[in-house]
Amino acid sequence: MTDKNVHVALTFDYDAMSVWIGSIGATSPSMVSRGEFGAIAVRRILKVLDEQNIKATFFVPGHTAVAFPQTVVDIAADGHEIGHHGWVHENPVSTTPDQERWIMEKGLDALDKVAGIRPVGYRSPAWDNSPNTIPLLLEYGFRYESSLMGNEYEAYWCRIGDEWNAKDEWKFGTPVDLVELPVSWMLDDFPHFELIIGANSGQKNPRDLLQVWIDEFDYLYDRIGVGIFNVTMHPQTIGRGARMLVLEGLIDHIQGKPGTKFGTCAEYAQQWRIGKTPSLPRDAVA
Repeated sequence: MTDKNVHVALTFDYDAMSVWIGSIGATSPSMVSRGEFGAIAVRRILKVLDEQNIKATFFVPGHTAVAFPQTVVDIAADGHEIGHHGWVHENPVSTTPDQERWIMEKGLDALDKVAGIRPVGYRSPAWDNSPNTIPLLLEYGFRYESSLMGNEYEAYWCRIGDEWNAKDEWKFGTPVDLVELPVSWMLDDFPHFELIIGANSGQKNPRDLLQVWIDEFDYLYDRIGVGIFNVTMHPQTIGRGARMLVLEGLIDHIQGKPGTKFGTCAEYAQQWRIGKTPSLPRDAVA
C-alpha cells in the first residue's frame, strides 16, 4: 500500500510551423523549417509512448492539423488526447475579442475536419490569456485549460473578473466551472533548448535539464505525494537526438513508482472535479 497519488501528464504542444509564423513572425525559411521537423519528431514520440503504454495530451494549433493531418489522425488513433492550441499560435493578449473568437472557431473547425475531434481542453499559445479567454472557453464548453501558474502541482478553479492595478488592493474575481491545470516554465523544454537570436539563448545540456525535471518530480513525489506533474514539451524541440533521451530518461525514472500514473490532462481534470464546486484558493478565503 502507498499513500502516493501522483498523476503524470506528458503534454506536447505540436506547434510545427505555427509558432514561428504566429508568435515570432519569422520571415526566414530556415527558421520556419525548424517547425517542419515537428512532424518527424511526433513519429519518434508516438513510438516511445506506444512502447511504454503511456497516453499523453497533444495541444495542436489548427494550422498544424491542416499542414500535417495524418500525424494528427495518428495521435488520436493511438488513444492520445488532443487539445486546442489556437490557429497559428497567436497570443490572445495581442488580439481583439472578435479576433480571439475567430481564432477559437478556426482552430476548432480544423481539428474537427482533420480528425473529428472536439477538444475539452485548451492551452493558450505563449501561456497568455486575455480577459476574454476564460469566458470564451466556458461558452464553447471546455472543461479545463492549462496556461496559468497560480499553483504548482495541484489543479484549481479558473476565475473571471480579477482586478488589479498599482494603486489599489488585489480583488479576486469569481471562480467558474473550468479547471486549471497549472504550468511552469521550469517544466517547459522550449526556453531551455530553443535558440532565438536576441530573445532566447537556449542550448541547455539535455542531461542537465533531465536532472532538473527528475528533481521536480521527486519533490512532488517525496514531499507532497499528491497532485499532477504537468510537463510541457514541443515535438520539434524535445524530439531532436539527445533531447529524446530527456523524455525517455524521465519516463524511466517515474515508471513503476508506487502511486504514480501516466495519463491525459482530461483524465486528471475529470477526476479532480469529483466532489468539488468552484471556489477561491484556500489562502484567499478570509
